[in-house]
Amino acid sequence: MSTAMTPADEEHASWVPMIAIALGQVLMSFNVASLPVSMSGMVASFNVPPTTVATGIVMYSLAVAGFVMLGAKLNQRFGSAIVFRSVIVIFGIAQVMMVISWNASIMMAAQGLAGFAAAALVPSLVALIAHNYRGRQQATAIGALGSARAAAGVAAFTIGGVLGTFVGWRPVFGILVALSALVFFLSFRLKPEQGRPEVKIDLVGVVLAASAIILISFGFNNLNRWGIGLATPGAPFNLAGMSPAPAMIVVGIVLLQVFLGWTRRQQAAGKTPLLDLNVLKSAQERAAVYALFAVVALEAMLNFSVPLYIQIVQGRSPLETSVAMMPFNLTVFFSAMLIVRLYGSFSPRQIGRVGFSLCTAALVWLAFVVSNDWSTLPVLFGLVVFGIGQGALVTLLFNVLVTASPKELAGDVGSLRGTTQNLAAAVGTAVAGALLVTLLSASVLRGVAESPIIPVELTNQVDLESVNFVSNDRLRATLERTTATPAQVDEAMRINTESRLRALKIGLLLMAGLAFVTILPAGRLPGYRAGELPDPAPDKAA
Repeated sequence: MSTAMTPADEEHASWVPMIAIALGQVLMSFNVASLPVSMSGMVASFNVPPTTVATGIVMYSLAVAGFVMLGAKLNQRFGSAIVFRSVIVIFGIAQVMMVISWNASIMMAAQGLAGFAAAALVPSLVALIAHNYRGRQQATAIGALGSARAAAGVAAFTIGGVLGTFVGWRPVFGILVALSALVFFLSFRLKPEQGRPEVKIDLVGVVLAASAIILISFGFNNLNRWGIGLATPGAPFNLAGMSPAPAMIVVGIVLLQVFLGWTRRQQAAGKTPLLDLNVLKSAQERAAVYALFAVVALEAMLNFSVPLYIQIVQGRSPLETSVAMMPFNLTVFFSAMLIVRLYGSFSPRQIGRVGFSLCTAALVWLAFVVSNDWSTLPVLFGLVVFGIGQGALVTLLFNVLVTASPKELAGDVGSLRGTTQNLAAAVGTAVAGALLVTLLSASVLRGVAESPIIPVELTNQVDLESVNFVSNDRLRATLERTTATPAQVDEAMRINTESRLRALKIGLLLMAGLAFVTILPAGRLPGYRAGELPDPAPDKAA
């Protein structure tokens, strides 16, 4: 798998191309991490609930997940350097749309456009590293790419928190406009790469894969809005009274199976498939994919839940949110960089089990110690422990996927990684929103029913069919427009406060359950194989 290189060859490889590649990763990660920090500002600007902001995150993630396999083939057909440079321009245009967006629809459209650009950008990063670096430099570049993702999260929470508090949320995305211009300029330092016209694009596979992933993501994202079982008034249509959201998920899963069957037939016929299924041939590779999906979904759930509670429930500023999340983000950053030092002493199986055990313990701990103050030492300790496990796992699993496949499948590994991570981010964010709102609604309805102070006449004056996370000030303003007495308002405040905290605690316990279950596939991870990252190459066509 290694390529023979002389020391002189390695010395002459400039790190300037790696700066462009790493900043490409920063663009994507900074964009996604900035959305939760900007939640309260967007809620106020667009006058929408926080779950609508979460839809923007999902729009980005499902666009990447749905079309990253196509993006990998475009990189092979036209050359990764040209594709990289082109999609950076598109990404910059999307960020301009974010800055000038005047309603939530424009914001979501901008995130969708950014997602389409990222679908081609994600697989280009690994291809560019393989094309520009060899030997020890290549291994260093892979580590830097993983650290860039974590560093962008830290920067987004810090810069986004400061700007969101003292200036506004729009300048946060203005930074990405300027950064896109810088990356475009640096991209001309990348080594030119010839495209491979012989690589064919499986259009049927593109339609099947994109439809399956988008339906699954969209279905999960609308479980709360359209209903988990029976259709709510917010559903665009119903299926014999049932919500269309679960039906979308089921149809998406069926289409995913159809895609896999179609891909097998393409490979059997000697044609170029959209995704070479040999990257999932062994149990070890499948275990790595399952584990990667779980840990990214857990990260997305926590990154949505904590800012939701701090900004919307507690009414804190974006800066206070960034301070509360800083221990977690810094820990992810450093653990992602330092975990590579343990590869020589411990196997991926050992690191994976310990990583998911840390995530499980941290989430259980947070469920018991969390209160209305996120700055307490026990809560910070829980976030740090979770960050150690999460940061180590993401870097580890990426390396496992890269080293487990031969060099001719590197492009397919990149697209599989991108699909898994972004589908997990979309599903994790959507499930977190639906889960927390469902738990909150059940708790509020129970509290109202058991309260001797809240009469039926008062509950008829408020909409309990669409309970969502709101601050006590906003709830008080709503109740002032009803016939509620001061005692009834205070009782409603108590129910709201207790229900929000209870929903978060139960949600954290359920997340801990997911982390615990994932210890099983982590036990099937392979031993670490040191070596050079394989060069991406097109699949062999007939």
